[in-house]
Amino acid sequence: MNLKQLGCITFMFLLTLAVSGKQFNVYDFGAMADGKTLDTKAVQAAIDACTQNGGGQVVIPAGKTVLVGTIYLKDFVNLHIETGAVLLGSPHIEDYATDTHKIMYKRESHMDRCLIYAENASSFAIEGYGTIDGNGAEFTNQRPMLLRFKDCNNIHLNDITLKNPAAWTSAFLYCNEIAVSGIRISSWANKNGDGLDFDGCTNVRVANCSFSNSDDSICLQASLPNKPCRDVVVTNCIFETKWGGMRIGLLSRGNIEQVAVSNCTFKNIEDSGLKIQQCEGGEMRNMTFTNLVMENVPRPVFMTFSQQRACVDVPEGTYEPLNRMHNMIFSNIVVDNRKLDKNSCFFFTGYPGNDIENVVLKDVQFTISGGATAEDAAKEVKEYSLEVVKKHWPEFYLVGTLPASALYARHLDGLYVENFHVFIENEDARKPFILNDVKNGSVEKFYVNKKQIN
Repeated sequence: MNLKQLGCITFMFLLTLAVSGKQFNVYDFGAMADGKTLDTKAVQAAIDACTQNGGGQVVIPAGKTVLVGTIYLKDFVNLHIETGAVLLGSPHIEDYATDTHKIMYKRESHMDRCLIYAENASSFAIEGYGTIDGNGAEFTNQRPMLLRFKDCNNIHLNDITLKNPAAWTSAFLYCNEIAVSGIRISSWANKNGDGLDFDGCTNVRVANCSFSNSDDSICLQASLPNKPCRDVVVTNCIFETKWGGMRIGLLSRGNIEQVAVSNCTFKNIEDSGLKIQQCEGGEMRNMTFTNLVMENVPRPVFMTFSQQRACVDVPEGTYEPLNRMHNMIFSNIVVDNRKLDKNSCFFFTGYPGNDIENVVLKDVQFTISGGATAEDAAKEVKEYSLEVVKKHWPEFYLVGTLPASALYARHLDGLYVENFHVFIENEDARKPFILNDVKNGSVEKFYVNKKQIN
Protein backbone atom coordinates (compact mmCIF):
# COMPACT_ATOMS: atom_id res chain seq x y z
CA MET A 1 0.00 0.00 0.00
CA ASN A 2 1.45 3.33 -1.00
CA LEU A 3 1.19 6.60 0.93
CA LYS A 4 -1.54 7.97 -1.31
CA GLN A 5 -3.75 4.91 -0.69
CA LEU A 6 -3.05 5.11 3.03
CA GLY A 7 -4.03 8.77 3.05
CA CYS A 8 -7.33 8.01 1.31
CA ILE A 9 -8.14 5.23 3.78
CA THR A 10 -7.31 7.50 6.73
CA PHE A 11 -9.49 10.28 5.35
CA MET A 12 -12.45 7.90 4.82
CA PHE A 13 -12.00 6.48 8.34
CA LEU A 14 -12.09 9.96 9.87
CA LEU A 15 -15.08 10.87 7.74
CA THR A 16 -16.93 7.75 8.95
CA LEU A 17 -16.19 8.69 12.57
CA ALA A 18 -17.43 12.22 11.99
CA VAL A 19 -20.66 11.04 10.40
CA SER A 20 -21.37 8.35 13.00
CA GLY A 21 -20.99 10.88 15.83
CA LYS A 22 -23.09 13.54 14.07
CA GLN A 23 -20.13 15.88 14.34
CA PHE A 24 -18.40 17.09 11.22
CA ASN A 25 -15.12 18.76 12.18
CA VAL A 26 -13.79 20.88 9.35
CA TYR A 27 -10.33 19.42 10.02
CA ASP A 28 -11.63 16.07 8.79
CA PHE A 29 -12.61 17.63 5.49
CA GLY A 30 -9.23 19.16 4.77
CA ALA A 31 -9.33 22.55 6.51
CA MET A 32 -5.92 23.94 7.44
CA ALA A 33 -7.43 26.32 10.04
CA ASP A 34 -4.33 28.50 10.02
CA GLY A 35 -6.08 31.79 9.24
CA LYS A 36 -4.14 32.11 5.96
CA THR A 37 -5.22 29.23 3.76
CA LEU A 38 -8.63 29.61 2.15
CA ASP A 39 -10.75 26.82 3.66
CA THR A 40 -14.04 27.51 1.88
CA LYS A 41 -14.18 24.12 0.13
CA ALA A 42 -13.42 22.20 3.30
CA VAL A 43 -16.08 24.00 5.34
CA GLN A 44 -18.65 23.59 2.57
CA ALA A 45 -17.82 19.89 2.28
CA ALA A 46 -18.46 19.48 6.00
CA ILE A 47 -21.80 21.29 5.70
CA ASP A 48 -22.83 19.19 2.70
CA ALA A 49 -21.91 15.94 4.46
CA CYS A 50 -23.80 17.04 7.56
CA THR A 51 -27.07 17.75 5.75
CA GLN A 52 -26.76 14.65 3.57
CA ASN A 53 -26.42 12.47 6.67
CA GLY A 54 -29.46 13.83 8.48
CA GLY A 55 -27.88 16.79 10.21
CA GLY A 56 -25.61 17.48 13.16
CA GLN A 57 -22.80 19.82 14.14
CA VAL A 58 -20.25 21.29 11.76
CA VAL A 59 -17.42 22.18 14.12
CA ILE A 60 -15.00 25.08 13.81
CA PRO A 61 -12.40 23.89 16.35
CA ALA A 62 -11.50 25.80 19.49
CA GLY A 63 -8.67 28.29 19.28
CA LYS A 64 -8.36 28.07 15.48
CA THR A 65 -8.99 30.59 12.71
CA VAL A 66 -10.71 29.27 9.59
CA LEU A 67 -10.57 31.58 6.55
CA VAL A 68 -13.49 31.34 4.10
CA GLY A 69 -15.33 33.03 1.29
CA THR A 70 -19.06 32.45 0.78
CA ILE A 71 -20.44 29.29 2.40
CA TYR A 72 -24.00 27.96 2.17
CA LEU A 73 -25.88 26.68 5.21
CA LYS A 74 -28.37 23.86 4.65
CA ASP A 75 -31.08 21.83 6.37
CA PHE A 76 -30.40 20.52 9.90
CA VAL A 77 -26.89 21.97 10.09
CA ASN A 78 -25.64 23.44 13.35
CA LEU A 79 -22.57 25.54 12.56
CA HIS A 80 -20.82 25.27 15.93
CA ILE A 81 -17.97 27.72 16.46
CA GLU A 82 -16.16 26.61 19.57
CA THR A 83 -14.74 28.87 22.27
CA GLY A 84 -11.83 30.89 20.91
CA ALA A 85 -12.49 29.82 17.33
CA VAL A 86 -12.84 32.38 14.54
CA LEU A 87 -14.59 31.94 11.22
CA LEU A 88 -12.85 34.71 9.27
CA GLY A 89 -14.10 36.28 6.06
CA SER A 90 -11.69 36.43 3.15
CA PRO A 91 -10.30 39.91 2.40
CA HIS A 92 -10.77 39.29 -1.35
CA ILE A 93 -14.12 40.10 -2.98
CA GLU A 94 -13.62 37.41 -5.64
CA ASP A 95 -14.01 34.78 -2.90
CA TYR A 96 -17.64 35.87 -2.40
CA ALA A 97 -20.32 34.31 -4.61
CA THR A 98 -22.79 36.32 -6.69
CA ASP A 99 -25.77 33.93 -6.30
CA THR A 100 -26.71 35.07 -2.80
CA HIS A 101 -29.77 37.20 -3.71
CA LYS A 102 -29.36 40.97 -3.09
CA ILE A 103 -29.93 43.86 -0.77
CA MET A 104 -33.47 45.20 -1.08
CA TYR A 105 -32.64 48.91 -0.74
CA LYS A 106 -32.15 51.16 -3.74
CA ARG A 107 -28.67 52.45 -4.55
CA GLU A 108 -26.92 49.82 -2.40
CA SER A 109 -26.03 46.96 -4.77
CA HIS A 110 -22.45 47.16 -3.52
CA MET A 111 -23.75 45.11 -0.55
CA ASP A 112 -25.29 42.26 -2.59
CA ARG A 113 -22.70 39.62 -1.68
CA CYS A 114 -22.38 37.90 1.69
CA LEU A 115 -20.22 35.52 3.71
CA ILE A 116 -22.83 33.00 4.93
CA TYR A 117 -25.98 32.35 2.88
CA ALA A 118 -28.99 30.07 3.11
CA GLU A 119 -32.07 29.84 0.89
CA ASN A 120 -35.12 27.59 1.35
CA ALA A 121 -33.33 25.88 4.24
CA SER A 122 -34.96 24.61 7.42
CA SER A 123 -33.88 23.96 10.99
CA PHE A 124 -30.34 25.28 11.00
CA ALA A 125 -28.31 27.14 13.60
CA ILE A 126 -25.17 29.14 14.24
CA GLU A 127 -23.99 28.86 17.80
CA GLY A 128 -21.02 28.60 20.15
CA TYR A 129 -18.88 31.01 22.09
CA GLY A 130 -16.58 31.72 19.16
CA THR A 131 -16.59 34.53 16.61
CA ILE A 132 -17.56 35.21 13.02
CA ASP A 133 -15.33 38.06 11.81
CA GLY A 134 -16.17 39.71 8.49
CA ASN A 135 -12.74 41.29 8.02
CA GLY A 136 -14.67 44.41 7.04
CA ALA A 137 -11.86 46.93 7.11
CA GLU A 138 -10.35 45.25 4.05
CA PHE A 139 -13.21 46.34 1.75
CA THR A 140 -13.90 49.67 0.05
CA ASN A 141 -16.29 49.49 -2.94
CA GLN A 142 -17.90 46.03 -2.97
CA ARG A 143 -18.73 45.25 0.66
CA PRO A 144 -20.22 41.84 1.50
CA MET A 145 -22.67 41.33 4.34
CA LEU A 146 -21.92 38.79 7.03
CA LEU A 147 -25.15 36.73 7.00
CA ARG A 148 -28.11 36.53 4.61
CA PHE A 149 -30.97 34.04 4.87
CA LYS A 150 -33.88 33.95 2.40
CA ASP A 151 -37.14 31.98 2.61
CA CYS A 152 -35.86 29.89 5.49
CA ASN A 153 -37.67 28.35 8.44
CA ASN A 154 -36.63 27.63 12.02
CA ILE A 155 -33.37 29.54 12.45
CA HIS A 156 -31.36 29.77 15.66
CA LEU A 157 -28.45 32.11 16.51
CA ASN A 158 -27.11 31.48 20.00
CA ASP A 159 -24.24 32.97 22.03
CA ILE A 160 -22.07 33.77 19.02
CA THR A 161 -20.04 36.97 18.52
CA LEU A 162 -20.52 38.66 15.14
CA LYS A 163 -18.02 41.41 14.37
CA ASN A 164 -16.39 43.53 11.69
CA PRO A 165 -18.86 43.07 8.83
CA ALA A 166 -17.97 45.01 5.69
CA ALA A 167 -21.65 46.06 5.44
CA TRP A 168 -24.71 44.86 7.36
CA THR A 169 -24.21 42.11 9.89
CA SER A 170 -27.32 40.25 8.73
CA ALA A 171 -30.39 40.24 6.51
CA PHE A 172 -33.26 37.83 7.14
CA LEU A 173 -35.57 37.85 4.09
CA TYR A 174 -39.07 36.32 4.30
CA CYS A 175 -38.10 33.84 7.00
CA ASN A 176 -40.26 32.24 9.68
CA GLU A 177 -39.49 31.12 13.23
CA ILE A 178 -36.29 32.96 14.13
CA ALA A 179 -34.78 32.75 17.62
CA VAL A 180 -31.75 34.90 18.49
CA SER A 181 -30.32 34.71 21.99
CA GLY A 182 -27.20 35.84 23.78
CA ILE A 183 -25.31 37.08 20.72
CA ARG A 184 -22.92 40.03 20.62
CA ILE A 185 -22.57 42.28 17.58
CA SER A 186 -19.77 44.78 17.02
CA SER A 187 -19.85 46.44 13.60
CA TRP A 188 -17.58 49.45 13.33
CA ALA A 189 -15.04 48.21 10.77
CA ASN A 190 -16.89 49.77 7.83
CA LYS A 191 -20.02 51.75 6.91
CA ASN A 192 -23.70 50.74 7.09
CA GLY A 193 -23.01 48.31 9.91
CA ASP A 194 -26.59 47.27 10.73
CA GLY A 195 -27.06 44.52 13.28
CA LEU A 196 -30.14 42.33 12.73
CA ASP A 197 -32.40 43.21 9.77
CA PHE A 198 -35.69 41.30 9.53
CA ASP A 199 -37.49 41.85 6.21
CA GLY A 200 -40.91 40.24 5.82
CA CYS A 201 -40.20 37.82 8.67
CA THR A 202 -42.65 36.22 11.08
CA ASN A 203 -42.39 34.78 14.58
CA VAL A 204 -39.14 36.49 15.55
CA ARG A 205 -37.68 36.41 19.07
CA VAL A 206 -34.56 38.39 20.04
CA ALA A 207 -33.41 38.21 23.67
CA ASN A 208 -30.39 38.90 25.88
CA CYS A 209 -28.25 40.40 23.11
CA SER A 210 -25.85 43.34 22.99
CA PHE A 211 -25.34 45.62 19.99
CA SER A 212 -22.57 48.06 19.13
CA ASN A 213 -23.20 49.29 15.60
CA SER A 214 -22.17 51.91 13.07
CA ASP A 215 -25.77 51.94 11.81
CA ASP A 216 -29.17 50.70 13.03
CA SER A 217 -28.98 47.84 15.53
CA ILE A 218 -32.28 46.09 14.75
CA CYS A 219 -34.43 46.81 11.68
CA LEU A 220 -37.95 45.58 10.99
CA GLN A 221 -39.03 46.06 7.39
CA ALA A 222 -41.21 44.68 4.60
CA SER A 223 -39.90 44.96 1.04
CA LEU A 224 -42.69 42.86 -0.55
CA PRO A 225 -46.39 43.76 -0.28
CA ASN A 226 -47.38 40.12 0.36
CA LYS A 227 -44.69 39.43 2.99
CA PRO A 228 -45.55 41.13 6.30
CA CYS A 229 -43.12 41.52 9.14
CA ARG A 230 -45.14 40.43 12.16
CA ASP A 231 -45.12 38.76 15.57
CA VAL A 232 -41.77 40.13 16.75
CA VAL A 233 -40.54 40.18 20.36
CA VAL A 234 -37.34 41.99 21.45
CA THR A 235 -36.39 41.87 25.13
CA ASN A 236 -33.47 42.25 27.55
CA CYS A 237 -31.11 43.80 25.01
CA ILE A 238 -28.48 46.57 25.14
CA PHE A 239 -28.17 48.99 22.22
CA GLU A 240 -25.27 51.31 21.47
CA THR A 241 -25.09 52.61 17.93
CA LYS A 242 -24.21 55.52 15.71
CA TRP A 243 -27.70 55.79 14.19
CA GLY A 244 -30.85 54.02 15.43
CA GLY A 245 -31.38 51.52 18.22
CA MET A 246 -34.44 50.02 16.53
CA ARG A 247 -35.58 51.18 13.10
CA ILE A 248 -39.00 50.07 11.97
CA GLY A 249 -39.86 50.85 8.38
CA LEU A 250 -38.40 52.71 5.45
CA LEU A 251 -38.82 49.44 3.55
CA SER A 252 -42.55 49.24 4.26
CA ARG A 253 -44.41 47.95 1.19
CA GLY A 254 -45.93 45.20 3.33
CA ASN A 255 -47.48 45.38 6.79
CA ILE A 256 -45.37 45.61 9.94
CA GLU A 257 -47.41 44.58 12.97
CA GLN A 258 -47.65 42.79 16.30
CA VAL A 259 -44.35 44.02 17.79
CA ALA A 260 -43.40 44.00 21.48
CA VAL A 261 -40.17 45.58 22.79
CA SER A 262 -39.35 45.51 26.51
CA ASN A 263 -36.65 45.73 29.18
CA CYS A 264 -33.91 47.25 27.00
CA THR A 265 -31.27 49.94 27.44
CA PHE A 266 -30.11 52.40 24.77
CA LYS A 267 -27.00 54.59 25.01
CA ASN A 268 -24.75 56.94 23.04
CA ILE A 269 -26.90 57.06 19.92
CA GLU A 270 -26.57 59.93 17.44
CA ASP A 271 -30.06 59.74 15.98
CA SER A 272 -32.93 57.85 17.65
CA GLY A 273 -33.69 55.10 20.11
CA LEU A 274 -36.93 54.02 18.41
CA LYS A 275 -37.26 55.16 14.78
CA ILE A 276 -40.58 54.23 13.20
CA GLN A 277 -41.15 55.29 9.58
CA GLN A 278 -43.95 54.28 7.23
CA CYS A 279 -43.08 55.22 3.65
CA GLU A 280 -44.24 52.74 1.03
CA GLY A 281 -47.89 51.69 1.21
CA GLY A 282 -47.96 49.08 3.95
CA GLU A 283 -49.71 49.36 7.30
CA MET A 284 -48.06 49.64 10.73
CA ARG A 285 -50.08 48.71 13.77
CA ASN A 286 -50.22 47.09 17.19
CA MET A 287 -46.86 47.74 18.83
CA THR A 288 -45.79 48.21 22.44
CA PHE A 289 -42.51 49.60 23.80
CA THR A 290 -42.16 49.38 27.57
CA ASN A 291 -39.59 49.44 30.37
CA LEU A 292 -36.86 51.21 28.42
CA VAL A 293 -33.88 53.16 29.76
CA MET A 294 -31.93 55.57 27.53
CA GLU A 295 -28.86 57.77 27.97
CA ASN A 296 -27.51 60.21 25.36
CA VAL A 297 -30.27 59.37 22.86
CA PRO A 298 -31.44 62.69 21.32
CA ARG A 299 -34.75 61.34 20.00
CA PRO A 300 -36.05 58.61 22.28
CA VAL A 301 -38.95 58.13 19.84
CA PHE A 302 -38.97 59.47 16.26
CA MET A 303 -42.11 58.43 14.39
CA THR A 304 -43.04 59.67 10.93
CA PHE A 305 -45.08 59.18 7.78
CA SER A 306 -43.22 59.99 4.58
CA GLN A 307 -43.70 58.98 0.94
CA GLN A 308 -40.49 57.43 -0.26
CA ARG A 309 -39.13 55.00 -2.82
CA ALA A 310 -36.89 52.83 -0.72
CA CYS A 311 -37.12 49.38 -2.35
CA VAL A 312 -34.76 48.50 -5.20
CA ASP A 313 -37.57 46.65 -7.06
CA VAL A 314 -39.87 49.69 -7.27
CA PRO A 315 -39.50 51.59 -10.57
CA GLU A 316 -37.78 54.96 -10.46
CA GLY A 317 -40.28 57.76 -9.91
CA THR A 318 -42.91 55.48 -8.34
CA TYR A 319 -44.25 56.44 -4.91
CA GLU A 320 -46.80 54.15 -3.31
CA PRO A 321 -49.83 55.66 -1.51
CA LEU A 322 -49.60 56.03 2.24
CA ASN A 323 -51.58 53.64 4.40
CA ARG A 324 -52.04 53.69 8.20
CA MET A 325 -49.87 53.87 11.32
CA HIS A 326 -51.90 53.18 14.43
CA ASN A 327 -52.21 51.57 17.84
CA MET A 328 -48.81 52.23 19.46
CA ILE A 329 -48.02 52.34 23.19
CA PHE A 330 -44.82 53.78 24.69
CA SER A 331 -44.65 53.40 28.47
CA ASN A 332 -42.26 53.30 31.43
CA ILE A 333 -39.40 55.12 29.72
CA VAL A 334 -36.47 56.86 31.47
CA VAL A 335 -34.20 59.10 29.36
CA ASP A 336 -31.14 61.06 30.54
CA ASN A 337 -29.95 63.51 27.88
CA ARG A 338 -28.42 66.19 30.08
CA LYS A 339 -25.06 65.84 28.27
CA LEU A 340 -26.59 66.53 24.84
CA ASP A 341 -27.51 69.79 23.10
CA LYS A 342 -30.95 71.39 22.72
CA ASN A 343 -32.02 68.97 19.96
CA SER A 344 -33.46 66.39 22.31
CA CYS A 345 -37.15 65.60 21.90
CA PHE A 346 -39.88 63.00 21.42
CA PHE A 347 -40.93 63.67 17.81
CA PHE A 348 -44.14 62.35 16.24
CA THR A 349 -45.06 63.64 12.79
CA GLY A 350 -47.76 62.37 10.49
CA TYR A 351 -48.24 63.62 6.94
CA PRO A 352 -50.79 66.20 5.77
CA GLY A 353 -53.90 64.14 5.07
CA ASN A 354 -52.42 61.03 6.70
CA ASP A 355 -52.56 61.15 10.48
CA ILE A 356 -50.76 58.79 12.80
CA GLU A 357 -53.55 57.28 14.89
CA ASN A 358 -53.98 56.15 18.48
CA VAL A 359 -50.66 56.69 20.22
CA VAL A 360 -50.22 56.39 24.00
CA LEU A 361 -47.18 57.94 25.71
CA LYS A 362 -47.23 57.23 29.43
CA ASP A 363 -44.99 57.26 32.50
CA VAL A 364 -41.93 59.04 31.15
CA GLN A 365 -38.99 60.68 32.93
CA PHE A 366 -37.00 62.85 30.54
CA THR A 367 -33.90 64.86 31.53
CA ILE A 368 -32.64 67.38 28.97
CA SER A 369 -30.06 70.15 28.80
CA GLY A 370 -32.33 72.86 27.38
CA GLY A 371 -30.68 76.10 26.26
CA ALA A 372 -32.87 77.02 23.28
CA THR A 373 -33.53 80.65 22.34
CA ALA A 374 -36.67 82.64 21.52
CA GLU A 375 -35.76 82.28 17.86
CA ASP A 376 -35.83 78.49 18.28
CA ALA A 377 -39.22 78.73 19.98
CA ALA A 378 -40.67 80.61 17.00
CA LYS A 379 -39.38 78.23 14.36
CA GLU A 380 -41.70 76.71 11.75
CA VAL A 381 -41.17 72.98 11.28
CA LYS A 382 -40.79 71.72 7.71
CA GLU A 383 -43.08 69.00 6.39
CA TYR A 384 -41.64 65.75 5.08
CA SER A 385 -43.08 66.50 1.65
CA LEU A 386 -42.29 64.42 -1.42
CA GLU A 387 -40.08 67.22 -2.72
CA VAL A 388 -38.07 67.24 0.51
CA VAL A 389 -37.44 63.47 0.69
CA LYS A 390 -36.94 62.59 -2.98
CA LYS A 391 -33.17 62.55 -2.52
CA HIS A 392 -33.04 61.85 1.21
CA TRP A 393 -34.45 59.46 3.76
CA PRO A 394 -36.85 61.31 6.11
CA GLU A 395 -34.18 62.16 8.67
CA PHE A 396 -34.33 64.61 11.55
CA TYR A 397 -31.71 66.93 10.08
CA LEU A 398 -34.22 67.89 7.37
CA VAL A 399 -36.30 69.71 10.00
CA GLY A 400 -33.64 70.65 12.57
CA THR A 401 -34.29 72.23 15.95
CA LEU A 402 -37.90 71.86 17.09
CA PRO A 403 -39.93 74.64 18.77
CA ALA A 404 -40.74 72.35 21.73
CA SER A 405 -38.17 71.22 24.28
CA ALA A 406 -39.52 67.76 25.16
CA LEU A 407 -42.42 66.66 22.94
CA TYR A 408 -43.49 67.77 19.47
CA ALA A 409 -46.42 66.10 17.72
CA ARG A 410 -48.31 67.00 14.55
CA HIS A 411 -50.83 65.35 12.21
CA LEU A 412 -52.10 62.82 14.73
CA ASP A 413 -55.58 61.56 15.46
CA GLY A 414 -55.58 60.22 18.99
CA LEU A 415 -52.54 61.11 21.13
CA TYR A 416 -52.81 60.38 24.83
CA VAL A 417 -49.96 61.64 27.05
CA GLU A 418 -50.02 60.93 30.78
CA ASN A 419 -47.55 61.29 33.64
CA PHE A 420 -44.71 62.86 31.63
CA HIS A 421 -41.92 64.39 33.76
CA VAL A 422 -39.38 66.75 32.18
CA PHE A 423 -36.25 67.94 33.99
CA ILE A 424 -34.52 70.84 32.19
CA GLU A 425 -30.95 71.66 33.24
CA ASN A 426 -30.70 75.15 31.65
CA GLU A 427 -33.12 77.90 30.79
CA ASP A 428 -35.08 77.15 27.62
CA ALA A 429 -37.38 79.58 25.79
CA ARG A 430 -39.50 76.88 24.15
CA LYS A 431 -42.73 75.36 25.35
CA PRO A 432 -42.15 71.90 26.83
CA PHE A 433 -44.67 70.35 24.44
CA ILE A 434 -46.52 71.36 21.28
CA LEU A 435 -49.43 69.56 19.64
CA ASN A 436 -49.89 70.79 16.06
CA ASP A 437 -52.88 69.50 14.11
CA VAL A 438 -53.56 66.82 16.72
CA LYS A 439 -57.17 65.66 16.87
CA ASN A 440 -58.62 63.83 19.85
CA GLY A 441 -55.48 64.43 21.89
CA SER A 442 -55.03 64.88 25.62
CA VAL A 443 -52.08 65.71 27.88
CA GLU A 444 -52.51 64.94 31.58
CA LYS A 445 -50.07 65.15 34.46
CA PHE A 446 -47.27 66.84 32.52
CA TYR A 447 -44.52 68.13 34.85
CA VAL A 448 -41.57 70.45 34.26
CA ASN A 449 -38.91 70.44 36.99
CA LYS A 450 -41.41 68.83 39.38
CA LYS A 451 -44.15 71.41 38.76
CA GLN A 452 -47.34 70.26 37.08
CA ILE A 453 -48.24 72.43 34.08
CA ASN A 454 -51.11 70.36 32.72
